[in-house]
Amino acid sequence: MDISKHKIYAPDMPMGLDIALAKNMAAHEYFYSLPEEAQKRIIDHTHTIGSKEEMQSYVDSLVGGNYLR
Repeated sequence: MDISKHKIYAPDMPMGLDIALAKNMAAHEYFYSLPEEAQKRIIDHTHTIGSKEEMQSYVDSLVGGNYLR
C-alpha cells in the first residue's frame, strides 16, 4: 500500500475508524480516494458513533453508495 497517497495520517485518524477501515478494504480504498475535506467530514461524523458495530456499519455504508463525494 502506498501511504503517500493518503491525505489523513494516523494522529488525525480515530482509532475506531482506522480499525473499521482495515476490516473493509473497499471502504479503505474509497476513503483514501476522497478529497481531504470529504475525509474530514467522515471523521467528524464518527465522533457521533457509540459502538464498534455502529462504526463498522458506517464504514461498510461508505462503499454501499450511501456517501457522496
